[in-house]
Amino acid sequence: MSTTTVNTDARAERRTKYHEADVVIVGAGVFGCAAAYALAQQDRSVLLLERWMKQPDRIVGELLQPGGVEALTKLGLRHCLDGIDAITCNGFDVIYYGEQVVINYPKIEGLAGGYANGSANGHANGHANGHANGHTNGSAYPKEKDSRPQGRSFHHGRFVQRLRESCLAHPNITVVETEAVSTVKGEHNAEILGVETRTFDPDTGKKIPDFFFGQLTIIADGYASLFRKQYIERTPVVRSKFYALELIDADLPQPTFGHVILGNASPVLCYQIGTHETRALIDVPLDCPAASVANGGVRGYIEKVVIPNLPPQLQPAFKAALEKENKIPKSMPNSWLPPSKQSHPGVLVLGDAMNMRHPLTGGGMTVAFNDVVLLSQLLAPSNIRDLGDSAAVLRAMDTFHWQRKSLTSIINVLAQALYSLFSAADPNLAKLQRGCFAYFRKGITSDPMGLMGGLIHRPLVLAYHFFSVAFLAIWIDAKSTGLWNIPVVLFNSISLLWTACVVFLPVMYKEVF
Repeated sequence: MSTTTVNTDARAERRTKYHEADVVIVGAGVFGCAAAYALAQQDRSVLLLERWMKQPDRIVGELLQPGGVEALTKLGLRHCLDGIDAITCNGFDVIYYGEQVVINYPKIEGLAGGYANGSANGHANGHANGHANGHTNGSAYPKEKDSRPQGRSFHHGRFVQRLRESCLAHPNITVVETEAVSTVKGEHNAEILGVETRTFDPDTGKKIPDFFFGQLTIIADGYASLFRKQYIERTPVVRSKFYALELIDADLPQPTFGHVILGNASPVLCYQIGTHETRALIDVPLDCPAASVANGGVRGYIEKVVIPNLPPQLQPAFKAALEKENKIPKSMPNSWLPPSKQSHPGVLVLGDAMNMRHPLTGGGMTVAFNDVVLLSQLLAPSNIRDLGDSAAVLRAMDTFHWQRKSLTSIINVLAQALYSLFSAADPNLAKLQRGCFAYFRKGITSDPMGLMGGLIHRPLVLAYHFFSVAFLAIWIDAKSTGLWNIPVVLFNSISLLWTACVVFLPVMYKEVF
């Protein structure tokens, strides 16, 4: 037996018997699994703790942008998109009061092509085997030089289970089904040594106390984090909820594209997540009068306001799904949580526990995987040999905080700003929404889609296009008002520009600084 095998077996025994490892990760979701796998690939010993190992049933985390697929490829986890009936996403179809603009992801020079044409399983045509381009051998890298990057949409639970399977199969990872309840502090300082959990005992049918220790503890327990308040001062801001329907064999206006439907209702998203299934997400603002009990609640809002605003071909599938649901559809809060610096020795709070954005643009998992790529680079053994060196880890995390912003600030600000425009809560926002659609109709889509897809990592490009939309909206409003009516045009222009600044600048400030 080789020395490597002996060491691996010894560390596995230490994880199993003594519950000790280099890293303890709380949460085997998207971020936790990816982080566990990335660190294990660097020969770190990892304990991955998850409260519930059965397949999750969530209504978000079902769209992975091209930049996220690229990051997944870098992590060596791209195979997790195989065998789950994942569907190719080529861009977005924006439908504005019945008019539509189809926007493709742009070609990006120097971008790896490993995700451009899809995996061996999961396709634009809905088949479980083969490729959208007709190949059946599952080539990871397309030969076509003009291939555009593509995203993937899928059932969230199936994807997470594939990530967990990869972790379960890794010799440097031990996965434990247990519920983390608190962190364990050192006796003589505030450094975190691990976590206390409750593990189900099949003999007694009760949960018993348990402890897991690591040189570094990573908390990745998601949007409803139990630990966030202990280590992060900021709290999530919730302005609306997404209510979900699963449409069966829906007639989508533009197959293999995500759909953003704008009209008299708040935004509605639709994207195919399987051969026959399409996810519909209906945004309902908090305290929405049209969704009040007197108006029939959320179901009444969907029936009376949302469905009449949909493309006619989609309405039958919506009605059928709503009738099948026969209750209030599943919902998730749409949260915004600006990022925070890591400052507590021995523990990192990451993923949705640390940073969230409105899921309108489907950027959450792209942020997560790119964060893991950067995290694994900064914590690599060549940079930090001993993860117990808290000072070195915190210095690395200070670098992490600033370097991640080249991508995450774009996705987060874009999500929040577009939601403000697309929900159009006041007349000025409605004018900006009209300007945004006109901007797309002019064909100015390459950079905006590159930003949304996680392909362009330059925040100033986002600022340029956002205010270009604002000035186009001002011009359209001026023409509709009458250029001769100078006082009104001037007042409206200043008001519109002020609204654009209020929407964009505070969010950008909190995300960048």
